[in-house]
Amino acid sequence: MPESFPASSAATPVAPSAVKYRRIVLKLSGEVLRGKSADPIDAAVLERICADIKGIHELGVQVSVVIGGGNIFRGLAGSQRGVDRTTGDYMGMLATVINSLALMDCLEKMGVSTRVQSAIPMEQIAEPFIMRRAVRHLEKGRVVIFAAGTGNPYFSTDTTAALRASELRADIILKATKVDGVYNKDPKKHADAVRYDELTFAEALRQRLNVMDSTAFSLCQDNHVPILVFDLNAPHTIRRAVLGEKVGTLVHN
Repeated sequence: MPESFPASSAATPVAPSAVKYRRIVLKLSGEVLRGKSADPIDAAVLERICADIKGIHELGVQVSVVIGGGNIFRGLAGSQRGVDRTTGDYMGMLATVINSLALMDCLEKMGVSTRVQSAIPMEQIAEPFIMRRAVRHLEKGRVVIFAAGTGNPYFSTDTTAALRASELRADIILKATKVDGVYNKDPKKHADAVRYDELTFAEALRQRLNVMDSTAFSLCQDNHVPILVFDLNAPHTIRRAVLGEKVGTLVHN
């Protein structure tokens, strides 16, 4: 059974005017799908994430998703085991397609109309990425999942999220992680680590904080796309984030 959370005010009906972010890119790491299971995709975790996406979709938010493939294969890890870096990155891109199809299947079983767009042509299972078509899907109330990264090796799915958010003129990137924000040092190693509520891009760069990889971070900074880093496992955080409540760490200009 999916993990259940206690009821809270976050689950009560919300007026559309209360929604702060109308068009979002939700960035998920592939590892979140694994949960505590030995399987690459834990069914309970997948269902909980999709229920959260459905919840914000029902608020009228235009939702697009970028998910990594690290629960199946990570290109950098493959190169450390002797796999050619370019080949390994393409293998990682294909892993994101598997995760994207899993998300699509789960969302559609919940009654949410969903489209997968792939940066690598594979017309039998996904649409090609076409920016104007993606915007049209969002305007028609469909969730759009961007698979296969940017279609190029040496670029992370963080960069994909930053690129798609810039192209779609998204209001924000919601970066779902296993920690509740950005800290001045690793909170797992340092008990005195301090979490930030807000940061500017310049401050994050100056302190060399690991918000996103450098390419993704530069894209967001240059195109004025804010990033909200938050804990996916806390109750109702995606919903609370789109309503503008204080969750995680907001990085902006």
